[in-house]
Amino acid sequence: MEYKNLGRSGLQVSVVGLGCNNFGMRCDYDQSEKVVHAAIDAGITLFDTADVYGGQGKSEEFLGRILKGKRDSVVVATKWGMKMGEGPHKSGGSRKYIMAAVEDSLRRLQTDYIDLYQLHRPDPQTPMEETLRALDDLVSSGKVRYIGHSNFAGWQAAEAHFVAQKGNYTPFISAQNEYSLLERRIEAELVPACNQYGVSVLPFFPLASGFLTGKYRQGQDLPAGTRLANAGPMAARVLTDKNYEMLGKLEAFAEARGKTMLDLAIGWLASLSHVGSVIAGATKPEQVAQNVAAGGWRLTAEELAEVDAISKR
Repeated sequence: MEYKNLGRSGLQVSVVGLGCNNFGMRCDYDQSEKVVHAAIDAGITLFDTADVYGGQGKSEEFLGRILKGKRDSVVVATKWGMKMGEGPHKSGGSRKYIMAAVEDSLRRLQTDYIDLYQLHRPDPQTPMEETLRALDDLVSSGKVRYIGHSNFAGWQAAEAHFVAQKGNYTPFISAQNEYSLLERRIEAELVPACNQYGVSVLPFFPLASGFLTGKYRQGQDLPAGTRLANAGPMAARVLTDKNYEMLGKLEAFAEARGKTMLDLAIGWLASLSHVGSVIAGATKPEQVAQNVAAGGWRLTAEELAEVDAISKR
């Protein structure tokens, strides 16, 4: 396993992380425990969850129980900001909500600190200065070690940098966004902003909801129980003739090198200097092993250029 510094910080994370969004939903406690133990055995140190995952904190609760006795050897990343209840003070980036949300996450995770605390989505109702000052207080108190954001646009990442710089607040070191060979829109503005301001990208949905594994074949019924089988509009957006055509070219590229499509999807991201860790979900231990193995492939400059020619739009 390779480890990278996250942004301009001393925090090192495994180049493949474990996304814990399945815990409490597609995975019960016993299944989640097996997946986490397999991840730790494979060298994964970054475990990414959120207060809304699993429904009302269940993913955090599972992770907290499973990591007992192993807490100091891993990096726990969680998120807040999505709606966790009724009323105006159960979501967002206000100081009032942040101070309540962090205590709830600490309790569910059974820990006294969060390694990476991430704003799950932008909050247009709250000034960035208020959010960053509250987070800076949490870092000063020791309840949070580092901070990140998720689903930001490039201009929002730039605004956050300058607000932190002006107020001498703790800066964001990570940007978690959807990013894959199928979804490269963040390269237009967010990635350049992250490169300029010392922020690492943490891609989620690196397999495009399973499309980039090759499990979906054009003209065939969608496999039962898969993510896109019941995704409705998302499935219609992903399962297009154009995407299938690109997938065929990428599969040929991988096969010519003795690799699978999963190897290419994760290995390509792991080969990019602006990527800190690839957040890959898993429901079985064997999937963890496959993701970790894929994260070991480093594409050459020539191979990256060839993949660009196939996938960039």
